[in-house]
Amino acid sequence: MKVVFWGLLFSFFVSQKGFAQEYPSYDSLKKSLTRLEADLYQVQLNLHQSQKQLKSGILVATLGYTVTIIGGQLLGTKPELGETLLYVGGATGIVGTVVLFHGFKKISLGPPLPPRSY
Repeated sequence: MKVVFWGLLFSFFVSQKGFAQEYPSYDSLKKSLTRLEADLYQVQLNLHQSQKQLKSGILVATLGYTVTIIGGQLLGTKPELGETLLYVGGATGIVGTVVLFHGFKKISLGPPLPPRSY
């Protein structure tokens, strides 16, 4: 019974405060929607532009680290070739990782802004 009483009392105060609030005007809603559409377009554009770079980075990094693994396997039988493949594959993997990292930086719009109150 106490829970019902406190629930009703709480809902009464919330509803009283709700009547006193001012609702945003049509213009402010239109501005908010326009800003939201512009933000969405910018995110979609950034994703589209970074897609090719992300794919390239993944491909180059995977290729480089695969060559590194092959070089490690060849160290026992052909040490000179294995060592060369280790260095070349490692460098290629690092370059691919850097390309991938720069692709992810393109996606970001920066830190989000706090919502404005009306």
